[in-house]
Amino acid sequence: MLIGYARTSTLEQEAGLDAQKRDLEALGCDRIFSEQTSSVASRKALEEALEFVRAGDTLIVTKLDRLARNVSHMWEILNRLEAKGVALRIVNMGIDTSTPTGKLMLNVLGGVAQFEREMMLERQREGIARAKAEGKYKGRKPTARAKAPEVRALHAEGMTIGKIATRLGIGKASVHRALKAGA
Repeated sequence: MLIGYARTSTLEQEAGLDAQKRDLEALGCDRIFSEQTSSVASRKALEEALEFVRAGDTLIVTKLDRLARNVSHMWEILNRLEAKGVALRIVNMGIDTSTPTGKLMLNVLGGVAQFEREMMLERQREGIARAKAEGKYKGRKPTARAKAPEVRALHAEGMTIGKIATRLGIGKASVHRALKAGA
């Protein structure tokens, strides 16, 4: 049985989730588990999919980053699948762990991705340290706090958090903070 898993990080990525589901259906998935949640948050649909799969099944994802947050998480998931006799297929990478070559490629590409992420973070930290030393890095001005009265007024009118954030040009977390501070 082919089992699909689709995920986007936010509710605003509805089109991306629909595209993943459409691709999984086209691949012949008998059942598709989907959710809209951050990769670091609790992922109930992923857990349901991992519980649902049985020996001989294949779990299919369109992209690796939809499934795992890092290489160790990827291997944790893969080990759970292997223990149940389930293969993993990652469409955009052409990887199928039902073959030894597929397992090798997943390991190599996963390691390269983690290495690149760590190098990018290191360059970012170096750039920030250099900018601070030169007095050019002061952080951004706190715009959300100044807009707290507007946030509360729009929320009182029944506007959603996402729409408030878009309208005022601030992040959703800032909207949440403004509402919490005003409560």
